[in-house]
Amino acid sequence: MTLATATKRSANGASARRGADHGAWFLVLPALIPILILSVGPLLYGIALAFTDSQSGRTEPTQWVGALNFQDLLHDTLFWDSFRIGLIWAFGVTVPQFFLALGLALLLNQPLRMRWLARALAIIPWAMPEVVVGIMWRLVYHPDAGVLNETLSNLGLGEGKDWLTGTATALFAVIVVGVWAGMPQTTVALLAGLQNTPRELHEAAAMDGAGAWRRFRTVTWPAIKPIALAITALNFIWNFNSFALVYVLTQGGPGGRTRLPMLFAYEEAFRYGQFGYAAAMGCVMVAVISVILAFYLVGRLKGGDES
Repeated sequence: MTLATATKRSANGASARRGADHGAWFLVLPALIPILILSVGPLLYGIALAFTDSQSGRTEPTQWVGALNFQDLLHDTLFWDSFRIGLIWAFGVTVPQFFLALGLALLLNQPLRMRWLARALAIIPWAMPEVVVGIMWRLVYHPDAGVLNETLSNLGLGEGKDWLTGTATALFAVIVVGVWAGMPQTTVALLAGLQNTPRELHEAAAMDGAGAWRRFRTVTWPAIKPIALAITALNFIWNFNSFALVYVLTQGGPGGRTRLPMLFAYEEAFRYGQFGYAAAMGCVMVAVISVILAFYLVGRLKGGDES
């Protein structure tokens, strides 16, 4: 093969690769445009708004104030208190949600009778809108006619409590609702991972004398670990950004005991009209979520390298 022929083939190959790249971008473009318009665009606008003094009802033009909103945010004890409550809520919902969902997924993976019906019933809370879930649980927690207080009274476990308006019980009460509402999603994800685990591995481990716990630790958990890490990270982000469920249940009360960061930002923007200040709160929450995602991705990359 002559040098001219080799050069021509190399040029043709590079041209073909460029054509393939252009074709790939053309195929991705229909999905990329809605993401840019509906997700990236509003995000960038919100970040820009955080550096202005935008307010509702003002007649003067919006002005650029730099990092003033963030400086005020550093000294806003109410916001950082809501941030602390948000972290307690996110951990308090995500951790029990995962362990309860794991137990339920292991149970539903067993060859039980009417298993199809149990699986269908398990996802009902996931199929219900958050507003409906909040209204339903408000009725459950009702101090006079609620099912919970009525049951406790019949069992002789004390008089009824006002669960959602008591300063000592409100946060715990909404965490219970959050766990109940979000557990089916985690259950479905873990159950899918369990069903993809080869049964031959469990049979081989059982033949080697491994007990149930050892089979779970050496066979089941390594198979579902990537799914478990992914769904836990997503659950934490979703729970930290919760709004509708807690808003319907308590509207952030009593006395701010259940005021999550998203609720606080909502009140600043749409109750008090401080759009720039609320946007700064949103930027802080985006930064926290980005850090969580960074840790998750680094962990995933290290796990991939080890495997």
